[in-house]
Amino acid sequence: MIESFKRIYDNRHEYIGKWKEKHPDRKIMGYMCTSMPEEIIYAANALPIRILGGHESQNVSQQHMMGTFCPFSRDVLAQGLLGKYDYLDALGITHTCQHIYQAYESWVLHKNIKSFYIPTPNTSQTPHALPYLRGQLKLFLEKLEDWTGRKIGENDLRRGIEIVDTTRKLMKQIYEMRKSESPPISGLDSMLMVVAAQMSDKEEFNTILEDVIKNELPGRKAKATPSSRLMLIGSEHDDVKFIEMVENLDAIIVIDDHCTGSRYFWNTTEQNEDALTDIANRYIKKPPCPIKDFPVRKRTAHIVNLANEWNVAGVIEIQQKFCDPHELDRVAVSKALEKAGFPILNLEADVTMPVGPFRIRVEAFLEILSSEELF
Repeated sequence: MIESFKRIYDNRHEYIGKWKEKHPDRKIMGYMCTSMPEEIIYAANALPIRILGGHESQNVSQQHMMGTFCPFSRDVLAQGLLGKYDYLDALGITHTCQHIYQAYESWVLHKNIKSFYIPTPNTSQTPHALPYLRGQLKLFLEKLEDWTGRKIGENDLRRGIEIVDTTRKLMKQIYEMRKSESPPISGLDSMLMVVAAQMSDKEEFNTILEDVIKNELPGRKAKATPSSRLMLIGSEHDDVKFIEMVENLDAIIVIDDHCTGSRYFWNTTEQNEDALTDIANRYIKKPPCPIKDFPVRKRTAHIVNLANEWNVAGVIEIQQKFCDPHELDRVAVSKALEKAGFPILNLEADVTMPVGPFRIRVEAFLEILSSEELF
């Protein structure tokens, strides 16, 4: 069922359309940041769906966003303005970068859609973060109750946690399998898996994951011969053509750190207190993105640990053009990786442009890795 990942990714809107026909009484909320507490949305018997771009050239967002905003945020807004997500009943966002927040504000303004904003804490590195976020989640829960007409109790929240944590655990299990000398799943299929999980009903998707783990991955090899093991880090990255290009060379991506990869699902919920506190604690402890990783940089150690555990030969850091948070983060992360002995290739990308020009640079990087492996 590995092919299901790509089928959901490629046909996300058709999938949701059919889902809505089967569940006419349930609402759908699109969201733009992986700090959105999907557990609470499931507890409200609604469906959370991640909003991503279409990787298409477009000219509809020009009058709404400056040209110096990242192409991903402009692509996301274009999808909304073009009506690709008109099946949504609401749009949600948490505190995130200014670029994607502008896409959210313009979408809400021009599509006149119900909206939810959760002002998540700027940093998790303060004792005030947990009680603050717990309070904001309580307000969000109350707004969901008004929106859905459904009371959300402790048992509902625990059910939401169970649904989402099951997805996280299953995907983490698959990522662990990629530590092997011959990984059973490629970087491309792994990325498709993670984004498909964000674009579908997790109760349905979990059965697909269980089937893949039990029936497809044992004994499987993603590539017939050993290849250079790479790590992918940086801005949001669901660029199928780029990952396909890299893995068509003598390489395989075995681990990543970005919000359409491991950072989305890496940690699960520690159930110690009331459900809202537990949910808040999970998001406080999730691997941080650059906008929340201060005053102490925790990302660098996490990324280096992943590179070590998955035994990578090198790292590709791909930054969306004009992505200020990752551009500022790049220097510290690159230095930490190089100090730990991991060569790094830094690339600046536009998700709406062809990936062909990157091929030569990736090939040269792989040649360097191959020459280093000989000595």
